[in-house]
Amino acid sequence: MKYTYFSLIALLFFSCSPNGPEIFKNQNAGSALGTSYSLTYLSDKQLDLQKEIDSVFDTVNRSLSTYIPNSDISKINRGDSTLVVDAMFRDVFELSKEIYEKTEGYFDPTVGVLVDAWGFGPGEQMELDSVRIDSLLNFVGFDKVTLTDENTIVKSNPDIHLDFNAIAKGYTIDRLARLMDQKNIQDYLLEVGGEVVAKGLNKIKEKQWVVGIDDPQMGDTRKLKILINLKDRALASSGNYRKFRTDPITGKKYVHTIDPKTGFTKNANTLGVTTLANTCAKADAYATAFMAMDLDEAIKLLTSQRELEAYIVYLDEKGEPQEFMTEGFKQLITE
Repeated sequence: MKYTYFSLIALLFFSCSPNGPEIFKNQNAGSALGTSYSLTYLSDKQLDLQKEIDSVFDTVNRSLSTYIPNSDISKINRGDSTLVVDAMFRDVFELSKEIYEKTEGYFDPTVGVLVDAWGFGPGEQMELDSVRIDSLLNFVGFDKVTLTDENTIVKSNPDIHLDFNAIAKGYTIDRLARLMDQKNIQDYLLEVGGEVVAKGLNKIKEKQWVVGIDDPQMGDTRKLKILINLKDRALASSGNYRKFRTDPITGKKYVHTIDPKTGFTKNANTLGVTTLANTCAKADAYATAFMAMDLDEAIKLLTSQRELEAYIVYLDEKGEPQEFMTEGFKQLITE
């Protein structure tokens, strides 16, 4: 549901080192999960993992895609309470529950009914007012959903819909990274729709992987804001500057970030967030949560823990652009 803002700096070539083995750039690119992907992995021989990569995407879709009618999550959303979910679904559910609690409900996979109502999901868009939104909020709250020991889903209300789109893309990249690890590939840069996992080094250029973050004030025109080195970390970004819709009658702009506590879209002063974590699923979910939070709440959460690093672009009270970075993020900036 969120548009990530990201540009990849990765100009790679075949390398033949006089002091070591030849290094090959292996790359697969295409479309999946409603977005594009670009996977670069280095090895001492030419490889093509396209079949295994396609299998990862297919498995994720069968389990978690709300856009596929016969996926597990779609069946659950239609009321199937007997379906036994797979390990992938359980992984995403349990991590979502953890982040839901740590963000005090700002990351909420039951917000899907509101996502549809505002016109950003696969479901029917509605004419909304405060009364209709109050009614829809009865179906929002991840604490109303339970994963049983038998791996079935129990909902307090059958009309509650699950939507893991704000974490599933990151989780998919983690699964692709696991594939690379299983193939004993030590150096790779994996990107799906702007979310990234980097491991090892760009040994062809004998330097760290470098990732560029777009300026969220540039709208449809892309311009890099900063460059960072990325090693053995995951990155996810979220912003409202491209993913929005405009009412054709009133001309009012509605951004895709929805506050699960109020039910309304979040036209806040935060323009964009980039989050780093040890897994892309975690970075993905927290980036979404930070966009839904007020700025001071996001900064408070970031400064109270050590597992995340973040970069936030926002507007101050005068409407001037400002930046917040954690100390760990500052150390990664390069030129």
